[in-house]
Amino acid sequence: MTNKNYELATVGGGCFWCIEAIFQEVNGVEKVVSGYTGGNAPGRPTYREVCSGLTGHAEVIQISFDPSVISYEDLLVIFMTSHDPTTMNRQGADVGSQYRSVIYYHSDEQKKIATEVAKQIDPFYDGPIVTEISPIGEFFEAEDYHQDYYKNNQAQGYCSAVITPKLAKLRKMHADKLKKTVS
Repeated sequence: MTNKNYELATVGGGCFWCIEAIFQEVNGVEKVVSGYTGGNAPGRPTYREVCSGLTGHAEVIQISFDPSVISYEDLLVIFMTSHDPTTMNRQGADVGSQYRSVIYYHSDEQKKIATEVAKQIDPFYDGPIVTEISPIGEFFEAEDYHQDYYKNNQAQGYCSAVITPKLAKLRKMHADKLKKTVS
């Protein structure tokens, strides 16, 4: 990264492959890293351990972003409208606490903004928002094959059936917040 003052945002909303692909398209996002946090098992968790649901970790992404280009609030609005924040420990076919909807804040200001965004978004859903808002714990980067997963596996069934439609929704709802692509 350059001299810019990047900030971090950490969120989880189902499989990290989905939300990683979404935030890689957002203008002002410098880097997106898939990983795990929020667990209580000792040591560095593996994907297999996290998928067991026994470590307490959530699949998350950590976003490095330029707040002079995109605000933390705007990132959270994109996040809250890119998954279902009303389902406890579930996103589509992905079931378990590792797939929970969660915002891990890095400061008191982020906590305040996250709480406000959840309140603002709540009336737009039929059920109540169940997104957890918690302080960030130790973040563990996921294994290399999870990084840039959609970019590297677009033809894979899960990607075309689950991620591609989420990206289409993102492009429709948040076109003004996306990176400009050059043909």
